[in-house]
Formats: sequence, structure tokens, C-alpha cells
Amino acid sequence: MSALAISMTVYGHPAPQGSKRSFGPGRMVESSKYVKPWREAVKAAALDVIHHDPAWARLDEAVSLDVTFYFDRPKGHFGTGRNAGQLKRSAPVWPTSPPDLSKLIRSTEDALTDAGVWRDDSYAAAIRASKRYVDDGPGTLSTPGAVIRVWRLHDQLKETSSDQPAI
Repeated sequence: MSALAISMTVYGHPAPQGSKRSFGPGRMVESSKYVKPWREAVKAAALDVIHHDPAWARLDEAVSLDVTFYFDRPKGHFGTGRNAGQLKRSAPVWPTSPPDLSKLIRSTEDALTDAGVWRDDSYAAAIRASKRYVDDGPGTLSTPGAVIRVWRLHDQLKETSSDQPAI
């Protein structure tokens, strides 16, 4: 069975990392102005959890990363006039507009590396991620951000390998 290593809630606007703009030879800049504040928010949340756990040790093993990113709904999802504040029937359940989920994961993984959660994001052997809207039911965030959980996978591997018949 895998063991939860660290869990945190991060508040702020999740931002993608990976798309860059060129400003001449050798001058590349992240296209999202929000990536630096997002990475700082993730790093701060991780460091807060780590500093309050005297037994914390950086993860140097295979892990599973579970991230749910939360975004505000666009204004166009809501009615106007007497229906202001009510969600339209045509409003989608899942966010399908940018940012790209894989790029959100990239910025978050890099921030976890900077915080010392793990030695390198290559330790993420399994990833489960989703995008949701804020206030979208029980257990969801009420403001933009993310819920991040990292699980150790070593116990699961031991159990799986011990259950396998010898070849």
C-alpha cells in the first residue's frame, strides 16, 4: 500500500510552465506572467508543511503525484439580470480552456523540487491530475488554487512483487 508523504492546499492562480517567447538570440521569457507567483505559492505551501514536520526527509524514491487545480468560472457561465449568479444550463462541467494541464503539472513539479519535497521531479512515477471549477460541490476550493498530494510508492511495489508467483 502506498503512503501519503505530503499534502497541501495552495491558493493562487495556477499557471503553466513551458511556453516561452523569444526576445532575440538567447533571450527567452515565460509567456505566462503568473508562472513565477504560482511556483512561489506552491513552494511556500510545501515549505510550510515540511517545516512543521520534524521527521520530514526529502523524498528519494518513486512517488505518485495527485493534483487538482481549481479555476474561477468565466463570467459567461452565469446568467444576467434576474438570473445573475445562477449557472447557465449550458455551462460546461469541466474546464477545457487553457491552461494546458500538462504545463500546469510542469510548473507545480518544478516548485516542489525547489521546495525540497523530492530530489527531482523525475521521481514522479505516476501522476493523476485534473482541472475543476471553484465552488463546484463538496470538498472543492472556494478560490483558485490546487490541492496537492504526494504518495510514496515503495510499499505498493513490495506488496505487488511479493504477491507475484516466482518465475
